[in-house]
Amino acid sequence: MEEQVSGYVADQQIPSRPAPASDRGIVHAVQKNLFATPVDSVLSIVFGAFAIWLAWSILSWAVFDATFVGGDRASCLTPEGGESEGACWAFVGAKFSQFMYGSYPIDLRWRPNLVGIVFVLLVAGFAIPKVPFKALNGWLLFAVFPVFALVLLTGAGFDVSGGFTAFLMLMAATAAYLLYGDDAGGLAAWPGRVAAIALIACFAGIVMSSLDTGTIRFAGITFTVWSLLACLSAILSVGAIALGMAQRAGVQIWRPVLPVIVATIVAVLLAEDYGLRPVSTNLWGGLMLTLIVAVTGIAASLPLGVLLALGRQSDMPAIRTVCVIFIEFWRGVPLITVLFMAAFMLPLLMPSGVTFNQLLRALVGVALFSAAYMAEVIRGGLQAIPRGQYEGAQSLGLSYWQSMRMIILPQALKLVIPGIVNTFIGLFKDTSLVYIIGLADLLGTVRRGFSDPNWITPSTAATGLVFAGFVFWLFCFGMSRYSLFVERRLDTGHKR
Repeated sequence: MEEQVSGYVADQQIPSRPAPASDRGIVHAVQKNLFATPVDSVLSIVFGAFAIWLAWSILSWAVFDATFVGGDRASCLTPEGGESEGACWAFVGAKFSQFMYGSYPIDLRWRPNLVGIVFVLLVAGFAIPKVPFKALNGWLLFAVFPVFALVLLTGAGFDVSGGFTAFLMLMAATAAYLLYGDDAGGLAAWPGRVAAIALIACFAGIVMSSLDTGTIRFAGITFTVWSLLACLSAILSVGAIALGMAQRAGVQIWRPVLPVIVATIVAVLLAEDYGLRPVSTNLWGGLMLTLIVAVTGIAASLPLGVLLALGRQSDMPAIRTVCVIFIEFWRGVPLITVLFMAAFMLPLLMPSGVTFNQLLRALVGVALFSAAYMAEVIRGGLQAIPRGQYEGAQSLGLSYWQSMRMIILPQALKLVIPGIVNTFIGLFKDTSLVYIIGLADLLGTVRRGFSDPNWITPSTAATGLVFAGFVFWLFCFGMSRYSLFVERRLDTGHKR
């Protein structure tokens, strides 16, 4: 019996043989995927014919019958003066610089060009994994570049008020407390309690600074009594943190002081006169304005969203209630309403003599609106982290902020990368709504070009809208593809 069975058992590896000719090649793939059944064959023929007709129509309109060169509307019309059957790309070519810069002075457009080049270089260095010096690149991108761009685009020479300086100091002191407050002992030690109380006093001083309590001139800046007290409170908070760190560790006490130094440098740089010709934000427009609103909203909404998400999950009822009210309010109001309120109602609610630039009001509204949605996305990531991760961080003796910064948040943010990028893409597209409050973004500038009598043709509007849509798609598609790259790079086995 064994001899009979052994005759059918291979005693060596059988070499692989190619697939039959009928099961390979493009003919087999088409037959298998498109014509496997009679129903598939009918659907493939119908939709194939429709796709060919649609592609031919688009190519005919956009390429074959289009007008690419011309100086006025006559070039986009037939010789008899009738309607042309193709796109009027000559209109886009004639208005291209306006679509990019709006009404920004022509002789000063080297400024946004330089800002754009520096921004692309910094973002590329930060986004490409193999580029070295990530820490330095991050500081340049998030700390130095905003001031550089603001100075170059506007011409600087701002009249920096004491209230604005106090606000910068509050942001610096808050950052120092969140990053290093636990190293100073937190609320369990007296330096941490002093730092927290000083932060509250700084915020109260900023709120009270609108009262007419006289002015004090200090370091070239006009302070009210309350705004000066707010600045001193912020400095006291940072000093308490540094002292607490010195008592516990005795090293690196310069770290909490660094944000205050940066805030002071920013105030000085904005107030400095560089001899640049001022350019009002009313002249900004086109793709430049779209990118400014989008990048500012994206950069501000992510950290705000993280703080709101953490606050909504806080064990402290007051903080949790405030964050819930903030998130639900902004998520329940349309962005168009937020922009109207920021542009027209906010100046009526401000104290006498306090004004905000219209663009700044729009930026604040967009950032707060997007932060509420971002908070819910990040909260979903926090809830997806197993409880054991929190318990493991506590078992290592890490404080709340240390565990969040080093263990919980990196995992949560990795899990919700698609949601974060989806919010960024939605924000980028929503920037076109600023047109309703008088800011000419890319879409608004294109629409303004439709009213130029030199270019009024039946195909002008369609051509301009297709161009604007393609630009929006280009940026959104780029963000989408980069998010996929980051997902693949950070994938550690969560996918199934």
